[in-house]
Amino acid sequence: MSERLYDYMKITDLKDMLKKSGKKYADKIAYQIKTKEGTYQNITHQEVRQMVDALGTALIDMGLKDKRIAVIGENRFEWEMAYLSIVCGAGIVVPLDKSLPDNELKNLIERSGVEAIFYSEKYEKTLEEAKKEGVGKLKHLISMDLEHHTNGNYSEKELIETGKKLIQLGNKQFIEAKIDNQKMSIMLFTSGTTSASKIVALSHNNLCSNLMDIASVLDVDESDVFLSFLPLHHVFECTVGFLFALYKGAKTVFCDGIRHIPDNMKEYQVTVMASVPAIYERIFRMIRRQLEKQGKLQEILKKEEQYRNSSREEKKQAFQEIHDMLGGKVKLLISGAASLDSEIEEKYQLLGLHLVQGYGLTETSPVVAIGSKPYHKIGSIGKAVPSVEVKIINPDKNGMGELMVKGPSVMLEYFENRIETKKALVDGWFYTGDLAKIDEEGYIFICGRKKSVIVLKNGKNIFPEEMENLLNRIEGVEESFVFGKQMSEDKNDIKIFAKVVYNQEIVENTYKVKGEKEIYHALNEKIKEINKTMPHYKAIRGMILSQEPLIKTTTNKIKRQNNLEQIRKEESKCN
Repeated sequence: MSERLYDYMKITDLKDMLKKSGKKYADKIAYQIKTKEGTYQNITHQEVRQMVDALGTALIDMGLKDKRIAVIGENRFEWEMAYLSIVCGAGIVVPLDKSLPDNELKNLIERSGVEAIFYSEKYEKTLEEAKKEGVGKLKHLISMDLEHHTNGNYSEKELIETGKKLIQLGNKQFIEAKIDNQKMSIMLFTSGTTSASKIVALSHNNLCSNLMDIASVLDVDESDVFLSFLPLHHVFECTVGFLFALYKGAKTVFCDGIRHIPDNMKEYQVTVMASVPAIYERIFRMIRRQLEKQGKLQEILKKEEQYRNSSREEKKQAFQEIHDMLGGKVKLLISGAASLDSEIEEKYQLLGLHLVQGYGLTETSPVVAIGSKPYHKIGSIGKAVPSVEVKIINPDKNGMGELMVKGPSVMLEYFENRIETKKALVDGWFYTGDLAKIDEEGYIFICGRKKSVIVLKNGKNIFPEEMENLLNRIEGVEESFVFGKQMSEDKNDIKIFAKVVYNQEIVENTYKVKGEKEIYHALNEKIKEINKTMPHYKAIRGMILSQEPLIKTTTNKIKRQNNLEQIRKEESKCN
């Protein structure tokens, strides 16, 4: 457990957070939004609170008090206003994954029992169908895009104006609504198929304890600019990117898309970003290629060694041109939701870019541990945040075992799923399903998912994430998936294989090859080099080449079972 390093504002619930931070940062810009015309609209923290009060008042006036209300759409200001207006006095918020196919979206609407849903234009047809078909309890559709109520669909903009008038007439139902911070107020679906996904029940207390913990260990204040990129329905972005920025009085800007991240960082002078390893790897490759084109790569590599033991400020000055590629103002980069390659983490640190790993789960609201300025070790997810306890159960001879978590940010339950709740929660301790080690100083090192471990005939354990990090370092490899393959009738006769997704242009230019056979040979030679650096039993025995992206969640986690099933289907077609 880490110490509290910075002062933080005490809050009891998200409504209390909005009230206190709104008063403290009233005139500061909360959102800078790019319009279709290419101009910028600034919205202050005070204006945000007024809009939330108005929208929440309108929702209660519609008869939605204490009802379940969903939100689905791309990252945008209207999504965040909808979330806050629901959770701060109207009802229970149900954020939905924007990448869901129509049938799965309808399934979750049914399972969650939502009576209204805020949506962006893309989902209008599907939701109109769902309402017409009588899916679940769905009655009200609220558009984030419509200027006025149309064809029975409400306009979020118009509801805000309606709410303002109601408040002027003396309606204080939302403004005076009391929050029970121990009750379920947020329903989150875990990733997976809709039938297998569980519903995580979170309270205001869960989220607010996590916000206070994060604020006490990270050096973030009202001068910071957050880039919103990860999907808002995911608790990592929702807590660390969206709610934390409001809590600290910072400014939020929205990314134009994955290709635009570096440009957006320059455009908005971004200082803080929370993202996934794949994004930081992509940015790193972009910087490398740019340096190569300019003929400066060797010079930079020498400089890295020269400044290895210098302070972060000295490194920033030495590598200013690289910082300028990202806008020149970056203060903190947070990596979460998947394992970060230690080599990438170290490279960022060598360049004076403060990249830290965080770790959490939907069930823990989410942050369990995070690196900070004084608490940072390459490869570690840092120490547990101040309110959270961690321990390792059933450790092996190397101290590795399953990571357990206890604290006020741990979920209430899996909604209406007593069996799974009892499996996951024992005496307040949550079984994470992740294998980890904790060193003598309290730094936590994640080894891999318990379910993902490949057990060989000799009893040795292979962590696919570790192997994938090595493969992903190969020039031209976009991503990889490591799996065990049964080689004979003996079920224990398992060998390590890898599916490698490559960039044809980069591979052909780097290795001076043409065609699939030559590409296979070139990449296989690189894999042989990796094999020489590790014990014989870990060697990769076979490779599948592909240019199609792996099946992943919206936060870029590899869906292992889905990818394995796809490989088996492809192999059965060939046989």
